[in-house]
Amino acid sequence: MKNCIFFVLMMTSFSAFAQTGTIRGYIYDEGNGEPVLFGNVLIENGSGTTTDLDGAYSIDVAPGTYTLTFSFVGYSAKTISDVVVTDGEVTTLDATIAEESQVIEEVVITAKQARNTEVALATIRRKSTNLLDGISSASFKKIGDSDAAAAVKRVSGVSVEGGKYVYVRGLGDRYTKSILNGMDIPGLDPDRNTIQMDLFPTSIIDNIIVLKSFTADLPADFTGGIVDINTKDFPDEKNGSISVGMSYNPSMHFNNNYLTYQGGGSDFLGFDDGTRALPTDRRTDIPNRVAVLRDDQKATEFSNILSDFNPQLGAFRSSSLMDYSFGLSLGDQINKDEGSIGYTFNVSYKNSTDFYEGAIFQRYGKGNTSEILDLDQRESQIGDYGTNNVLLAGMAGISYKKKANRFSFNLMRLQNGQSTAGLFDYIGSDQGSNFTATQHNLEYSQRSVTNALLSGSHALSQGKYTIDWKVSPTISQITDPDIRFTRVRNDGGDLSIGTESGVPQRIWRYLEEQNLSSRVDLSNNYMIAGNKAKLKVGGSYTFKNRDYEIQNFAIFTGSTEVTEDVNALFNQDNFFSEENLGGLYYEPQFIPFNANSYESDVTVISAYASNEFEPIDDFKLVVGLRVEDFKQNYSGINQARETFYNVRVLDDLDFFPTANLIYSLNDNMNLRSSFAKTIARPSFKEASFATIIDPLSGRTFIGGFFPDIDVSTGEQIWDGNLRSTDIYNYDLRLEYYGSRGQNVSISGFYKSFINPIEIVQYVQATNNFQPRNVGNGEVVGVELEFFKYLGALKSRLGGFGVNGNITVTSSTIDMSETEYNSRLSNAREGEEISNTRDMAGQAPYIINAGLSYKTISNNFEIGTFYNVKGETLQFVGIADRPDVFTKPFHSLNVSGSYTFGSEDRIKARFKIDNILSSDRESVFQSFGTDDQLFSRLSPNTSVSFSLSYNIF
Repeated sequence: MKNCIFFVLMMTSFSAFAQTGTIRGYIYDEGNGEPVLFGNVLIENGSGTTTDLDGAYSIDVAPGTYTLTFSFVGYSAKTISDVVVTDGEVTTLDATIAEESQVIEEVVITAKQARNTEVALATIRRKSTNLLDGISSASFKKIGDSDAAAAVKRVSGVSVEGGKYVYVRGLGDRYTKSILNGMDIPGLDPDRNTIQMDLFPTSIIDNIIVLKSFTADLPADFTGGIVDINTKDFPDEKNGSISVGMSYNPSMHFNNNYLTYQGGGSDFLGFDDGTRALPTDRRTDIPNRVAVLRDDQKATEFSNILSDFNPQLGAFRSSSLMDYSFGLSLGDQINKDEGSIGYTFNVSYKNSTDFYEGAIFQRYGKGNTSEILDLDQRESQIGDYGTNNVLLAGMAGISYKKKANRFSFNLMRLQNGQSTAGLFDYIGSDQGSNFTATQHNLEYSQRSVTNALLSGSHALSQGKYTIDWKVSPTISQITDPDIRFTRVRNDGGDLSIGTESGVPQRIWRYLEEQNLSSRVDLSNNYMIAGNKAKLKVGGSYTFKNRDYEIQNFAIFTGSTEVTEDVNALFNQDNFFSEENLGGLYYEPQFIPFNANSYESDVTVISAYASNEFEPIDDFKLVVGLRVEDFKQNYSGINQARETFYNVRVLDDLDFFPTANLIYSLNDNMNLRSSFAKTIARPSFKEASFATIIDPLSGRTFIGGFFPDIDVSTGEQIWDGNLRSTDIYNYDLRLEYYGSRGQNVSISGFYKSFINPIEIVQYVQATNNFQPRNVGNGEVVGVELEFFKYLGALKSRLGGFGVNGNITVTSSTIDMSETEYNSRLSNAREGEEISNTRDMAGQAPYIINAGLSYKTISNNFEIGTFYNVKGETLQFVGIADRPDVFTKPFHSLNVSGSYTFGSEDRIKARFKIDNILSSDRESVFQSFGTDDQLFSRLSPNTSVSFSLSYNIF
């Protein structure tokens, strides 16, 4: 009997223990939006806790309805009633408390059901010392964007080029910096200064913040803005979901005309399995055809290398598949007596197929006379190409947090592979050489980013002092294995391959960048004249090393018979040998000197001090100074076969003052102004002699850094033809914030550029481009942003919201003497030449607009979203090369989601992209003549659908 009683009591105790729920949340300072460290949380049953160094708290209680009181010394208490706790569930409850001087009596309110992350982001904006905008994970889900590039263009003043590269306030990617969790991360494209944003799936992102004004704790190498991608971290509650998705474009998918070629067995995972491996294993001691006639061993090796080249040169038609994706995410927070442990895990996979019919790439010139205004066609490629793009992303993180200390470790891996096959009708008409040809392009590019972040936060003296530190190593790699270019000339049915039409090319491109970024920040919260103030000091160290190489082979067919089947060229019977002196052979273009190879490294050591205080009530002033010691070294060979080893190409010690003033007109309205000096430095490949070849379009980038000659001594000096750009920034903004995240703001900005860098068309070689310092420039602009619900929360129109942002800018740049004289000497009849023009990459306007609807229960959302960027100078013309402008792309999308099933665990999403079937176009523009196409792609309309299931 006693045993039975004991058993019943034991089971009852276990049952009582199991029936618990959790209340979690944060306490924020109502005055500045910052977390309240070591604040008090008291529950009506007598239990309680204090917040940690993030302002977070967690309490386990039995299921029921509770009243909580939040307080801290010097603050008025806030009581929140009707807090419902469910067995085994987490109830999220945040609170803001105000200083006693602001609120006299205790405040009692009723708990809200859930936290709105859009509202949280609006609070961050309102209380931030920076002028910033952003987009939250809740918005990702509403709009239906699958990657960071698609999502971030919804932010005010932001546009995205090529589906990857972010422009802020219309300024080119040179003036925009991308960081990950507040830390530097290297880019993967040698043609760009920023990382490709399409690499980051929105499933791993918590929010994207765009900082538009500079404070001393930020890196100084930006002008338009810093785009900070913040990945998911410490979860508030247990979560888990599985998702699958599909996308269909009628013109691209299940199309029997799709172009492809036979790749490797691991292409579906985003990397090559060796099918495209370089036959020489990147060696440079390889035989040429002359050695074949002198040495039998060399002849054998030469033949083996030719045999190891993949014989496939031509694209073939096949049916294309539709896009598909899947994802898995898990996360939880585990509370222990000694602290809390949080973990996150996310993996996602996306396989997308694009097919462009009638794609156009062309080159035009002004001609040889000033009287004839029509542009001359120099080159034309019109045809089809297909791409298959795979993105595999994984992220795992773990955090350990006690009251005054927190440690976090995150690991992220992104793997991307893209296969491209093109077939074009080619017309050549440059310099009297007129012919037609069929052109095959085969490409593969694999990119990867491996990033780790170890960080810690420590609060001292009850939060009076805080120390934050981060260490983040990153390895980035890009490999373009075996890019194949083959052009077959057709003279009335007589097929040939020769130097005039362009010999076939086989290209391997390698880039590896290692990056170590670290920083430490110390904050001191103190009082001055009765008001709160904060002093921040800190420093950072960044080291980057980039190794870049192109190995390319020209393939000469000799007297080999050329047919429409270009794959037959690499039949072994066609190979050059002593018995077949007219056979096919290779000529390595990187031996004995490889001008397309370099190694470069950058070291940046910085320190800063910043003070935030209120000289008078409602006026907040943030002043600071940042110092950066920047050193860049270069090793490589130039086009003249001169060798440089570890040459210091940039050595700058720069000071960056900054001042931000925020005047609080009332609790919901701020007036902001700021001044800062920032900088834009040449990229790795710009400060080099590298030759970056785009085999699809036939365009070549030439590195812009080369030595001057000291006339008195004849020695090389490296004070630089290509210099860094100094920028002076002025901003003014009036902003208003209402309930439910509603807001409206208007901003004005002015930027002055000293020695800006722009990409100009190369005079001496056709279709080549090079970075150059041009004359000083300026940009002036206005931004308007708003978000408004059309009615009260529970009214018929309460679920309808309208949002929009418009950025209008005007840019002017003083031409360099070389550019001005070039334009003057190539002026057309009746054309007047000014010594100023628009700044390259600067859009005259950007428009984002949206109309959305969601139900009160939030189980159904739908919206229509529009984005467009005005006509923008893309490439600066020189000599008889016209300017190239991008035309507006009118992006109109509709997306929606519906949540259903048991406990609303299932969510269905759909999206219709590019409803207007807008084309992506760039054109040549010249005085007195019609625009001529530089390039055109037609993406047409696509429809996507996804389904996700919440495991927990």
